[in-house]
Amino acid sequence: MPFVALIIGILIAVLDQIIKYFVSQYLQPIGSVSVIDNLFSLTYVENNGVAFGMFSDMRWLFVVLTVVLIAFIVAYMFKKRPKEKIFYISTALIIGGGIGNLIDRIFYGYVIDYLSLSFFPPVCNFADYCITIGTVILMIYLLFFSDLFNTPKKAEKSDE
Repeated sequence: MPFVALIIGILIAVLDQIIKYFVSQYLQPIGSVSVIDNLFSLTYVENNGVAFGMFSDMRWLFVVLTVVLIAFIVAYMFKKRPKEKIFYISTALIIGGGIGNLIDRIFYGYVIDYLSLSFFPPVCNFADYCITIGTVILMIYLLFFSDLFNTPKKAEKSDE
């Protein structure tokens, strides 16, 4: 299962880069296109920071943090090999999105964002949504499916 999650993560990163290629080629010259009036538009943005553009110009710090986080997730996947598919779904999304944005940071110095929702002001991209959804799924896994919070004291109390 870890190999499948890793392959899916890589495919997500490839898809992210393909989308960003077309966004750079066709959306960058025009800036913005309304898809659904007053709700959804495609807007080209070069994000030098992370979420919501915070921490601008800290490119190499985010490159290092992303590499470390992805390496940790991959090592954990292969070492612990959790049985639940929900874990692998979440990690595939996080790895894929992380690699997609990592490629942008390394080669361009910024992340290409383009998805703009009227009720959510920051412009995001496919990789951002993969990371966000993957993180939510990972939290659900950790809270409800893993034994992370099963301390020995809890196990002893349940035996009594």
